[in-house]
Amino acid sequence: MLRAFRTVCQAGAMEIQQAQADVRRVYYGGSVGPWVSSVLWCAAAAAGTWGSDQAAMVTLFFGGMLIMPVSLLIMRLGPGENALPKGHPMNALATQTAMTVPIGLLVALALGISAPHLFFPAALAIVGAHYLPFVFLYGQKLFAVLGILMVLAGVVLTLGFPEYGIAGGWIGAALLLIFGFVLHRAPR
Repeated sequence: MLRAFRTVCQAGAMEIQQAQADVRRVYYGGSVGPWVSSVLWCAAAAAGTWGSDQAAMVTLFFGGMLIMPVSLLIMRLGPGENALPKGHPMNALATQTAMTVPIGLLVALALGISAPHLFFPAALAIVGAHYLPFVFLYGQKLFAVLGILMVLAGVVLTLGFPEYGIAGGWIGAALLLIFGFVLHRAPR
């Protein structure tokens, strides 16, 4: 009985590992999304630095809705497969994790309306938390590092340096750019 249970668990683990390998292969190791996000965070930080707090919030919120479509377009233009097959076990998780960001950014927007300097730190924490399920989705612990660094940056800015909240936009852009390269170079 115990042997049968172990066999079933091992078979399930192999299926999960194969599904994760599919996700890493099709989505370029998870690198395209962070690169696209980095450009957006840079644009939002620039809007906040040289424009207004409102422009920064609008740029990150509405631009954030374009991250997944733009990332998919870029991947479709590249070589190889460009989507997981219909019915793939990771499709639902990929969609669900992507949807957490616009919902979470509504909270950052609400906070930013009354305390604009806290918008980017809140966005860092929200987007960072969104990357944590990617550890399972991609089978890559690097996403935990990215997520934790973003959350920590948001918390440190909020609690220690709230007057430098705009730095959160630039920190987010830099972390996403760097991790895009790290993820691209990681074994798939």
